[in-house]
Amino acid sequence: MNCPPRRADALYSDFFVPEETRRVRKEVRQFCDDVVRPVAHRLNTTPESKESFARAEFDAMAKAGLYKIPYPADVGGLGLEFPTLATATVLEELGYYSPSLASALYDGQAILVGKTLERAQPALRNLYLPKLIKGEFVGCFATSEPEASTDLSVKSVQTIATKVDGGYRINGKKRWITNSPVGDLIVVLCRTGETLTMLLADMHDPGVSVSAPDLKMGNHVQLTADVDFKDVFVADDHVVGKEGGGLRTAIGALVLGRMGIGAIGVAMAQAAFDFSTHYMTQRKVFGKELARFQIWQFRFAEHALQIEMARGLYQKAAMRYDKEGGADIEAAMAKIAGSRLACDVARDAIQVCGAYGFVKTLSGPGQNFPLESIYRDAKIGEIYEGANEIQNWVIARHIFGRDMTG
Repeated sequence: MNCPPRRADALYSDFFVPEETRRVRKEVRQFCDDVVRPVAHRLNTTPESKESFARAEFDAMAKAGLYKIPYPADVGGLGLEFPTLATATVLEELGYYSPSLASALYDGQAILVGKTLERAQPALRNLYLPKLIKGEFVGCFATSEPEASTDLSVKSVQTIATKVDGGYRINGKKRWITNSPVGDLIVVLCRTGETLTMLLADMHDPGVSVSAPDLKMGNHVQLTADVDFKDVFVADDHVVGKEGGGLRTAIGALVLGRMGIGAIGVAMAQAAFDFSTHYMTQRKVFGKELARFQIWQFRFAEHALQIEMARGLYQKAAMRYDKEGGADIEAAMAKIAGSRLACDVARDAIQVCGAYGFVKTLSGPGQNFPLESIYRDAKIGEIYEGANEIQNWVIARHIFGRDMTG
């Protein structure tokens, strides 16, 4: 199918965001049109395997300088005034064509891994961030475990780092670890006594083993797997931050990631909106276009309103973070709004498009359709990087206080 008109260009204005952000959007959109769009259907519908890792797209993103956008100039980044806002904008543009590419290779690589390393001590930061920016390694962010994901308390985390001469020995299992089947480096949240500590490990070292990729409902580009650690040695100088500061380090990255998930949700909603509203102007039922039926006019007018609001939320969250260094409540709101909206718009888009929404490939004419993959990819946004119920709890704490909410 030919790509429909991008209705955000007429319905939405970037006039209040900085010029540098508008420039980033324009450049990244061109990259996506040239590099991601031609392979999006294959990326979004090919089941997970180590062989299907989007290596060519990863390399192209690095070559085009996309990994420079989040970081300061001293490590090879662009040194933007509003790097978080620009990073979230990149995620929206990538996610328009391939949400799981955006999630795995930008949210996972640039935000969760990269922003964790940016907070590391200078020796680690200055060694690894320039390599990340150049695309010299694939990184993994490992907090979740078989029995710990939403709850990252000391009691729940079962991956143990035991102090030994010169460093630590890690033993345990992490689950749902993005990029792990092809990963080179991994930041691992471990229990160290009565505290949690983040360590940077080499995935090629003895004692690290990774399962085959998980086979999931959607988000196929985002390869996840179990990672097992058996007496894996990590030197003292590869503690990220300080011993006992691991949870703060992890949450700091996840707050930024939640803005990113909100932006990817907006991207999916916008893509589903664009395809379905274009279809509604072409498809006739009982002698008139679907767009002439008031039920669909009002339904998609409401979706346009919600897309505008969700985009504004992730942008506000990112801009506040850039200006003030924190935006916990806005990040929670942005994640809820974007991820929920993606599900809602995709569902209605499929309904109005009927079988053309439900089909992946129409074999007779050899035509591919995007809505079924958007619908499959959308659901995970309400779950990962802090389930939406947890985000509601974060908001409630700001309303009622911890004494009431716990």
